[in-house]
Amino acid sequence: MLRVWFAVFVAMFDAIPGSLCADPSVTSNHIVSHIPRQHVKSSAIAAVGYSKRRHILEIEFVNRAVYRYLDVPPAVHRDLMSAGSKAQFYDFNIKGHYRSVPIRPPQKQQVPAKSPASAQGYSAAGHE
Repeated sequence: MLRVWFAVFVAMFDAIPGSLCADPSVTSNHIVSHIPRQHVKSSAIAAVGYSKRRHILEIEFVNRAVYRYLDVPPAVHRDLMSAGSKAQFYDFNIKGHYRSVPIRPPQKQQVPAKSPASAQGYSAAGHE
């Protein structure tokens, strides 16, 4: 009788789809953000979002990296948004002070193709 129960037990595991038993290291840890971000004027920060209900601060940097900071009080978000230098406020008051989760890695800058002007040593930077 024990062999019958063992056979039924093994058969039950064979019937479970592989996706339910997948190795967790293989699955993606992709986080989808639904926190709207507001664009800000900063040398390092492109946009900031905040969830008052969950106390989550999301910062999108100019290199397109996005980080989520957990357990951030509303006052910190308010002070960041009103700071004269958002990058400096971030460095002194957020970075290293709150647990963070990467949402999107930095995006590599694409090197522009050489144009005839750049080949001659001219730069558009001084002609804006």
